[in-house]
Amino acid sequence: MTDWGDITQAIGIALGGDEHGGREALQACWAGTADGDHAQRCILAHYLADLQSSLDDEVAWDETALSEHAHVVDEDLAPVGMTSAAALAPSLHLNLGDGYLRQGRVGDASTQATAGMRAGSMLPTDGYGAFIRAGLQRLQDRVRDAEYR
Repeated sequence: MTDWGDITQAIGIALGGDEHGGREALQACWAGTADGDHAQRCILAHYLADLQSSLDDEVAWDETALSEHAHVVDEDLAPVGMTSAAALAPSLHLNLGDGYLRQGRVGDASTQATAGMRAGSMLPTDGYGAFIRAGLQRLQDRVRDAEYR
């Protein structure tokens, strides 16, 4: 059974620059989760997506993260210091929309950009919130450019 300490340690490995070791640690954590561990699976998939060498695999993990997020409530993320499950949604939509756009799935990317912007009011007003809002705006601009080609 995976616990949050294992997950944060695996994330630390990945963020520390050891992509291979981070991916292996995150995958080991994933293997230790159960179907009902939605919060853990959401976070793991969110980080695993960024460590994929294939765009299709990246998008699949981003889709999994968003799917798992639909079952996450605030209390589920408290062990990792997150106070709002809803505040995670804009980042999930941003990542998935970016992947869709890179796959040429402009309509799907537009849907994700719009959903991310709608959920943006849940973001904190700090630097992280500004970073995600700016990313969503850039995604919308890129989608608009792709639609007019």
